[in-house]
Amino acid sequence: MSDTVKDRFNRLREQALKKEEKLKEQPVIRIGTASCGVAAGALKTREAFQKLLQERGLPARVMEVGCLGHCYAEPLVIISKPGFPSFCYGSVDEGLAERLVEDFLLKDDPCYEYALAALDRNEIFPTFEDFPRGVYEQKIILEHCGLIDPLDIDHYIARDGYAALASALEMGAEKILQEVRESGLRGRGGAGFPAAVKWEACRRAGRGEKYVICNGDEGDPGAFMDRNVLESNPHQVIEGMIIAALAIGAAAGYLYIRAEYPQAVAVVREALRQAREKNLLGKSILGSGFDFDLEIFQGSGAFVCGEATALVKSMEGFMGEPESRPPRLSESGFRGKPTLLNNVKTFAYVPPIIRRGASWFRGIGTEGSPGTAVFSLVGKVAHTGLVEVPMGTTLRQLIFDVGEGVPGGKKFKAVQIGGPSGGCLPEEALDIPIDFDSLNEAGAIMGSGGLVVLDEEDCMVGVARYFLEFTQQESCGKCTFCRLGTKQMLELLTAITRGEGRMEDLEILQELGEEIQMGSLCNLGKTAPNPVLTTLRYFREEYEAHILERCCPARSCSELIVYYIEPSRCTKLCNVCVGSCPTEAIYTREDGLKAINQEKCVKCDNCRKCCPPEYNAVVKLSPPELPAEKEAGR
Repeated sequence: MSDTVKDRFNRLREQALKKEEKLKEQPVIRIGTASCGVAAGALKTREAFQKLLQERGLPARVMEVGCLGHCYAEPLVIISKPGFPSFCYGSVDEGLAERLVEDFLLKDDPCYEYALAALDRNEIFPTFEDFPRGVYEQKIILEHCGLIDPLDIDHYIARDGYAALASALEMGAEKILQEVRESGLRGRGGAGFPAAVKWEACRRAGRGEKYVICNGDEGDPGAFMDRNVLESNPHQVIEGMIIAALAIGAAAGYLYIRAEYPQAVAVVREALRQAREKNLLGKSILGSGFDFDLEIFQGSGAFVCGEATALVKSMEGFMGEPESRPPRLSESGFRGKPTLLNNVKTFAYVPPIIRRGASWFRGIGTEGSPGTAVFSLVGKVAHTGLVEVPMGTTLRQLIFDVGEGVPGGKKFKAVQIGGPSGGCLPEEALDIPIDFDSLNEAGAIMGSGGLVVLDEEDCMVGVARYFLEFTQQESCGKCTFCRLGTKQMLELLTAITRGEGRMEDLEILQELGEEIQMGSLCNLGKTAPNPVLTTLRYFREEYEAHILERCCPARSCSELIVYYIEPSRCTKLCNVCVGSCPTEAIYTREDGLKAINQEKCVKCDNCRKCCPPEYNAVVKLSPPELPAEKEAGR
């Protein structure tokens, strides 16, 4: 009797489970070596563990894994030792590595004082689920990230990886489409378009040549969700793409990954090789007769290529410019053929939905936005990193419970959500539930998941200018409204940050922003004015202060601040600020105290940073606040 798809898959899973069981026989040291870990020094930590284990002859294995999401504590190390729960340790350098080997691996002392949490339920130490972050987090996409070796397909298979594909091969296209439709899955690339609508349109396009493309062109400042998934668990994305291809009848697909993500490209390339080796990709997958293969296409880093039609044009060798629709990609996409294009996270949701059912997914999140949302939580927040929470979680819960709030005793000011085309929301908006529709009503967008927290030292006019400058530079220039309108808005914002603005400029900014939204072809132009329009809506008083008082309330805009040494706090014996000044603007007065020549000062901030904390004598002031006895020009 010939093997069925299930028989072939079960053999693969049995082999993977046996391999997993062997891991439990000896200590395993998991080190997070995704990009965030490497940047924090994880490779040196890995070398330290390898050297220590070799010197002491310990039968332990060092395993490189992806990102666990707690980026604030990198390098992260998880140690699993028989007879103990698995413990996660943060900020592990070579010194702490030696301590953990000596005390934990050799002497059975888990060094609780250095542990962030245990990964398994136990009676002696809390797990991540016991902390506020764990209360709110519900991992679907990030479930295995940071726990498995992304370069070993068996680790994924042992955790039910590719089980959904085996089921889907027996279900057939119509049942797959039904599950995706009933799940209510919406695209996680930003727009929140129903995934099933795209899939069904591609399915109806006939039986000819079709393509599946994964959009991994993540270019938002401060966003790294897609990169993390591709580096930490590429097989979940690959599995989702194969299932999508089965549903629409495609035989080929591409992962579009920007070339600035070399580690993601390398990991995905190896994952594809291993999937082919296991007959999970390529000819007659698992003996089913279904052929499908994937390739990597490396994008050149143009932000506009995150737009679907521009992405396809760049793959065809043309300039990455958006095209008008219809026809939609589902009718005429890559090489003129029906094409299904979804985001990394959208494809990653598909295997759990097929494996656990549409009703399970529908039970998470909100009615209109089922499932979870993955955010890169960055900026002025204590616990930066990746978080995955159910849709409907409020911004307040995400920032203050999951992210532990604003550090340094500073006051929360705003949150910029949705990437450079997102909106800036004030404290009054913190109780808005995170879902596609609620954020749109508030003037922001979900976007791909970038979330930047701002505090009292951030100037909202400057923030709006920063993000508008980014989108203006990334505009392809095809649309007059986007090309010239954003340039004009940027010039007005620049003048305001220099104290050269006029009150009528605010009305011009509002009008220009609305016209750019209406007149642009793609979502880059349609959403580019969002940071300006939302800051005008919620922080208008800051714009007026820049114009009417020629001052920056946040003391951030360089043209509207001066550095001043408070005589009552200065000490005659300290010369730190003098040595830190690159322009020799700081001098010693006749009474021995220090002062700043404002004409020479380039506002580099060195003096304030170098002033000893016990004195804190250097302060930033707006010109109207500067004492009459200032030392300008002396």
